[in-house]
Amino acid sequence: MSWKDKLPEVRGRLLKDEPLAPFTWFRVGGPADVVFLPADEDDLAQFLKGLDPAVPVTPLGVGSNTLVRDGGVDGVVIRLGKAFAAVEPRGEARIFAGAAALDATVAREAGRAGIAGLEFYRGVPGSIGGAVMMNAGCYGAETKDILVEAYAVTRAGERVSFTNAEMGFSYRKSAKAAEGGLIFTGALFEGRPDDPAAVEARMAEITARREASQPIKEKTGGSTFKNPPGHSSWKLVDEAGWRGKPFGGAMFSPLHSNFLINTGEATAADLEGLGEAVRADVKAKTGIELEWEIKRIGRPAG
Repeated sequence: MSWKDKLPEVRGRLLKDEPLAPFTWFRVGGPADVVFLPADEDDLAQFLKGLDPAVPVTPLGVGSNTLVRDGGVDGVVIRLGKAFAAVEPRGEARIFAGAAALDATVAREAGRAGIAGLEFYRGVPGSIGGAVMMNAGCYGAETKDILVEAYAVTRAGERVSFTNAEMGFSYRKSAKAAEGGLIFTGALFEGRPDDPAAVEARMAEITARREASQPIKEKTGGSTFKNPPGHSSWKLVDEAGWRGKPFGGAMFSPLHSNFLINTGEATAADLEGLGEAVRADVKAKTGIELEWEIKRIGRPAG
């Protein structure tokens, strides 16, 4: 009998051998052994507590900066839904957001509540769970600038919380998240009071800037590489001659050369292969090592 036949009872949904491509913005990738869609936080905690500790667990948000390899993902992939998407102002320029709430939605709701400081989330693709895990940011602001506390459930099913300092934030990284074993369920943020109209105007500016400079209507994963100290990744990719150059069904966008796109029928291997080819070329030409910002998970096609 397989571990898949001995899963804990749940109130949510358990999907076996479920294709993951529809869950990601790249629209590529093989199946997960199991996808779990918990009904709520209690359901999530009970499932994790009862699951065989040897079974790998992988959280997946809206898949905006995740590349699932063609061979699929071992173990259980956990995808949080509507029960984890609440956004609630909490007074004193504070706002709570569930891990499944879209970053852009949180920015808008903060603006409506007269809370400034979260406008940058209007330009960040993805959801709050991912933002907390990778210290997401853009246009000079990051999650670490506004986070008060993050909430998670451990692999053993225990509810825990972490202060900003305990998260160990650095550029596009959280040391606490990197330790693994946590499913982030929500976060509390603090901005500053401001006129809702002024906040909305700044968000409109961010939206216009993003639409003009990024291929947001393509099958993309957002920024592909982190910016090396003192350099811009897009410029390094561009100067190496990879802007708009096809590689199987993959390409670095002609509009923004740090955005990897699926031009139609790319495989995950095409996308990752192009990224690795560019990394090697940039390293050979400049000595600079580009580091992936997109999270790559799973096994190659075998």
